[in-house]
Amino acid sequence: MEALRQDDPRRFGRFTALARFHEGASAVRYVARDAATGEVVLVTAARPQLAAVPVFSRRFRAEARTAERLAGGWVSPPVDLGEEPEAPADGPEPLWTAAAYVPALPLAEAVAIAGPLPERALRILGAGIAEILSRVHASGSVLQGLAPGTVLLAADGPRLTAFGPLGAAASAEVGPGGQLSVRLGYLTPEQIEGKEVSAASDLFVLGLLLAYAATGTTPFTEGPAEEAARRIAEDEPELDAVPDPLRELIASCLAKDPAERPAAGTVAAELALEGAAGLARGGWLPERLAAAVTDQEARVLALEPPEDDTEPEAGSTEAAEAGAGAAEAEAAESGPEETPEPEDARPEDPRTDGARPEDPRAVPEPQDARTAPEPEDARPLPVPPADASQTNASPADASPVNAPASQAPTAAPASASAPASDGDIGEDRGTTRFLNTGPRPPQSDRPTTQLALPHELTAPPGAALVPAAHPMPPALPAAPGTPQQPQPHQQPSHTQGGPAPYPAAALPAGPAGPGGPGGGPMVSLPLPPAPAPAPDPGASRRTLLTIAAAAVGGLVVGGGSVAALGSGDTAAATDDKPAPKPRRTLPGQAPEPRWVYAHPASESSPLTTAVWRDKLLVVTSESQASAVDLRTGKRLWQRADGAKGQAALASGDDLVFVASPTEFLWLSPKNGKVVHRVRYTEAFTDLPGLTVGRLAGSSGPVIWFTGSHTVTVKAPKPKKGKKKEKDKEVVQAHFFAYDIVQRKELWRTAVPAGRSPGTPAYRVVAERSADVLVRQDAASLTAAEVKAAKGKGSVRSFDQKTGKLLWTKKYGAASLEAATTGDEDGALYAAVGKDLQAFEADTTKPLWRVEGSDGSWFGTPLIAGPLIHTTERSRLVGAVERESGRLVWRRSTEVPGIGNAPSLTLSSSEKTLIATDAIQVTVFSAADGERLWKFQDIGSADPKGATVSAPYRALTFGETVVVQRDRSFYAFPVA
Repeated sequence: MEALRQDDPRRFGRFTALARFHEGASAVRYVARDAATGEVVLVTAARPQLAAVPVFSRRFRAEARTAERLAGGWVSPPVDLGEEPEAPADGPEPLWTAAAYVPALPLAEAVAIAGPLPERALRILGAGIAEILSRVHASGSVLQGLAPGTVLLAADGPRLTAFGPLGAAASAEVGPGGQLSVRLGYLTPEQIEGKEVSAASDLFVLGLLLAYAATGTTPFTEGPAEEAARRIAEDEPELDAVPDPLRELIASCLAKDPAERPAAGTVAAELALEGAAGLARGGWLPERLAAAVTDQEARVLALEPPEDDTEPEAGSTEAAEAGAGAAEAEAAESGPEETPEPEDARPEDPRTDGARPEDPRAVPEPQDARTAPEPEDARPLPVPPADASQTNASPADASPVNAPASQAPTAAPASASAPASDGDIGEDRGTTRFLNTGPRPPQSDRPTTQLALPHELTAPPGAALVPAAHPMPPALPAAPGTPQQPQPHQQPSHTQGGPAPYPAAALPAGPAGPGGPGGGPMVSLPLPPAPAPAPDPGASRRTLLTIAAAAVGGLVVGGGSVAALGSGDTAAATDDKPAPKPRRTLPGQAPEPRWVYAHPASESSPLTTAVWRDKLLVVTSESQASAVDLRTGKRLWQRADGAKGQAALASGDDLVFVASPTEFLWLSPKNGKVVHRVRYTEAFTDLPGLTVGRLAGSSGPVIWFTGSHTVTVKAPKPKKGKKKEKDKEVVQAHFFAYDIVQRKELWRTAVPAGRSPGTPAYRVVAERSADVLVRQDAASLTAAEVKAAKGKGSVRSFDQKTGKLLWTKKYGAASLEAATTGDEDGALYAAVGKDLQAFEADTTKPLWRVEGSDGSWFGTPLIAGPLIHTTERSRLVGAVERESGRLVWRRSTEVPGIGNAPSLTLSSSEKTLIATDAIQVTVFSAADGERLWKFQDIGSADPKGATVSAPYRALTFGETVVVQRDRSFYAFPVA
């Protein structure tokens, strides 16, 4: 952090700049404050010379929107995305964003201060970044935003500040004709070979970053600088200094073959199974770094705006002229050829003339590279340039003779990306892809790694090609009462604020040859469509979410760290300060919980939870049953009699029914006192030793359950001369109906015993006026039953009044484990292979089929009026019409990989659908599948304690959903 320079902007909208925080190749970050509210933010401001280039401007805003969609967890939430001018201004368009300030050190600075990080800090750093990558990769996208200067170390964990190649660039240049060239500091073997980047490329860079944090250097620096590219592509990394427990994992990330690198989720789990936040609890930074972070925070709080506050606002004509004038003055002093270039990315120039020799190491962008186009579903509709036909190749002399051809998108007609009215069902075609989704506009075949812009879109005359070097600024004063800290040596020629990723001349040269304007790994940036006019601030929430891509909402970390961003407060307008814009609600961020309840650690973990009459949350465990007030989240009572009880049910209006392993209990909702008690030995005297299984289902006052007991069958009298056989112990099982209000048995029916110990596990899949349809869990089938079934599951029908078994049927090729449910109208819905199929329950006649995802299958669907909500192992959730099976919508929860199908729960109004699994909670609009928000708990707070692996559960009442994970409960508002 350093003092402001003379030509730095002093204001960014409602924020006043206080100090420089970090300088990058394409932007400068400033510490700034809102004078009206006192809010401190970190402003990322694009360099004026680059902001004047339209392709840079659109890319910058696209990466800002990506940051907004990722907000939460280890991504600081944006508080302002800068102003979009309604009409072109005389000077360059102001480009800046503001995010909440978190005291933190760039990784490069942290390593310079304290040296390599210890193992625990490395685990937290890697797990936190891998958690972000996992969310990005789940959408099929690539981040390309990792570098020592883009990762910050805060007191509670890491932070990521770049969300695309611009933010992570080692150098960004504007050449003749408005060509934008970006050089990345960290390359991967596939980039060196000219192949397309993928999610695995981010993992390679993560490996480089972790190796740098563990050793203070990158693992491919040993040897001649000119051979660095060859070493990256061919040599094994030097990891001897990496801590032993992490060496194998980092080496796997640095595998040459992208297919051999682990997934981001795997890396996160191996580094910190309880999550980065859980492992970081209690502090994670070495003492020197923790002190530096504290000192930085104190210095920031002590900052005051410069006394000379007459500097124009960012992006104004005066600011642009001042910056351009300073650049021109310095350029005049040093000559046009001496404009400094980042030292870490520029090879030495052996040339003595302006020739541009061939360079076999030039790495143009692959023809089908997707370096991060803005997602189709999130970006405004494209507006074509003034003359799209003028998007052409750069001049021939700007490219190496033998460079591989690369392509850059040309402007597409507005209709190319416009949503078509063709009966689209809203199926998720990668709506969550941040950086590289969907159909791209046609590409022209151009032998260059630079992007040529139409003449109308080129930079204004006089714009500097690269930022001019600045003199060393004065150091900021130390915070009051703190000792003066020595200032680290600064290298103006290095843009990332830390050691160069590779030495000079280590990276492949650009199209101009070694030392030329392209002297480094070039990444041509696709030209996104021009943004549409800014939406009206009064637009509906759905419109805002669509523009901002609610599909990729940020995960909110729970466990005491749950927070909602922003308040709606605005600063009062004054004559010398523009009125602030209202803060937008970030899409995807969970609302503030009404309350949070933690089940006591001194008690055993919850076994079952249930909502009683929208008043109580009844929790049973191995030791007791307890009740929590649903209005306040406070525990009201606990009762040992309810130990190991099953889910609580309402018995009339004033009693809580709990089935324990030995008895039925009726408890007072006020204090948990036992009002009635029916022991199984007393209620079922003719079934001595009855073992009651789990409840199969309930409807009003009636519950259904299975039970079994063992009887002795005497051996028959032996024939003369034969030895008497032994008596046999035989398990007999029954299916029961019981009225919990009248406290009496309605009927019982003998059924086949299940697998040892003998009680079959039944589940009611449909209740009809005349019968109930029941499935038996495959795990409770005997070996003989499994063999006789031949891989097909069956459904039994029992008479509602008498319990008589009416029929047993199989439905198509539905397996023993197939998820099944039915409705009161006589239809049954079952997973058949990878599809969901509907049948007539009484005749087994097929009605319709919904095709599922390859390699996946459907979980238990949820019936809601005219719709059936579906869930798949591929983490897709959707809705189909109950009558016809027509697909209404299908969306991804964005949890990476294949796992158990999410469990589905509807809010009381049936307007909100909640999907839960072992990773997170994802909330959708039930009508159209719009993703509303996500939630993720941090898990165990004790790194040495047991890891929380329990899945999330959701229970709804009124306008609230209670989310449970093991001992933690959160009450969120829902529609």
